[in-house]
Amino acid sequence: MQDYQNLPIDIHTSKLLDWLVDRRHCNIKWQTAVVKIREKISNAIQDMPEHNEIRELLAGSHIHYFHCLKIVEILKATEASTKNIFGRYSSQRMKDWQEIVCLYEKENAYLAELASLLTRNVSYEVPSLRKQISRGQQQQQDIERRAAESGVLSAEHQASYRAACKSLGIMGDYIKEELLSLVCDLPTLLNKIAEDCKNLQKAVGFYQSFAEFVCNKHLEPELKMLRYIQTKGNMTVYEWRTGIEPSSREQAQPEHLVENEDAEDVIDWGPEPPENVNFTVAEQPGMTPGVTLDWGDNGSNDTAGWHFVTVADAQEPGQGGDEGGANIDWGDDSTEMPQIEIISSGVECEHIARGQEALLILENPETRDQFIDDLVELEAFLLQRLVDMEEETDVLAIRQLQSAPAELQALTSEAVRSMLSAVRSPLACFTDVQTQQLFLILASPRYVERVAERLQQKLKQARTATKRQEDLLQQQEEIGKEITMLRPRLEKAIDLSRHLQDLIEADISKRYNNRPVNLMGTMA
Repeated sequence: MQDYQNLPIDIHTSKLLDWLVDRRHCNIKWQTAVVKIREKISNAIQDMPEHNEIRELLAGSHIHYFHCLKIVEILKATEASTKNIFGRYSSQRMKDWQEIVCLYEKENAYLAELASLLTRNVSYEVPSLRKQISRGQQQQQDIERRAAESGVLSAEHQASYRAACKSLGIMGDYIKEELLSLVCDLPTLLNKIAEDCKNLQKAVGFYQSFAEFVCNKHLEPELKMLRYIQTKGNMTVYEWRTGIEPSSREQAQPEHLVENEDAEDVIDWGPEPPENVNFTVAEQPGMTPGVTLDWGDNGSNDTAGWHFVTVADAQEPGQGGDEGGANIDWGDDSTEMPQIEIISSGVECEHIARGQEALLILENPETRDQFIDDLVELEAFLLQRLVDMEEETDVLAIRQLQSAPAELQALTSEAVRSMLSAVRSPLACFTDVQTQQLFLILASPRYVERVAERLQQKLKQARTATKRQEDLLQQQEEIGKEITMLRPRLEKAIDLSRHLQDLIEADISKRYNNRPVNLMGTMA
């Protein structure tokens, strides 16, 4: 016969409470009894003696039946003085806790409560804590990845910002001020380019001589702008167009910055006349000769003033009057209408360069393009000549140069290559990124705003990525602190579940003659 005494009793934790009720170990209405017990416990703990062990028991999250037994044991020592000859305690504390123990033992309400606590811990509390910790760890990994991406993105934006600043030739600390300060170096650069053009005289002469030889006639000087800069340097556009050096320069504000675009046109009548303007009317029939009209302030007939002299009869050019005078005819040939001769006062006319003409040749976009065109034309000529000279099979070119002047035949490919290198040097300055930026800044002040805004956008993107990385790392730290706080709670919940499991298994085993009891599905 099989020994049933050693057969274990296996109970699944999720069905433990139903198992106890089905086998009449607990009443189905155990919750009502437990509610009353919890109320009595809440009232009883308001009046407790100062005891370390009691303080530790009451510090727990939930006081159950076995805690109450320990409290009763402790009160037996602390309330021993209230014990009478019949073995009863007159202390209200002891009476309250003894009553609580009795209510717990009635219909095994304590066993149902312990089973409920164990089921809640195993089915809800422990899995919830584990899930929170797992989710926090997953969030930490995701945040770590995103923070690394933000760091890479920030580094890329910063590198792009530094590269853009380097290409512009600025440090990037004060963008607008540094960009505007670059324009101050532009005249020096342009003057250096103009000075370097003096080294191109041989190349220009070679080009002119070759063109005259090919056309077999004397030609007007080619590359006029390049020749002018070689001779005069980087002068003003006004001097280039008029041949007269301006006495002063008045650079106009760029058109897109002029606010009153719809303002009415104003007729410029020229400079004001001197303060003393004398009108002298010459002798006419019926008029008193030598009449002087003084419109000045002091009434003096100043020789430095402007004199308007009427002439009785029209004179042929070159006859009578001053050579510098100008005859103004106000009517027909009748002698009744006098002619007025304007005699210059001797004051020299001022040559003022205004607007675009006040700019230097290499600053003005139009004249600068002409200069660059000359350089490109010269470069193309030299490059083609170099190709022809190094091509041995070009019989036509060899025969063509047999009748050329000696200076053209004496040039070697090395000399032409040296000329080509000298021409490409100033061209490289104009194609340089920094030089182009300087021209754009000079031509359009609004360009500075656009460049500064673009650079600020790169810097803003870098700062945004850095801030996002810092926020993510801070968020990761907060999640780490939360996980650190959850781990002790999880361990405590697991320890409580194991403790409740041991208590319930021992209690049920006593009810079945100490048969082994196994609560399944508790802790892995």
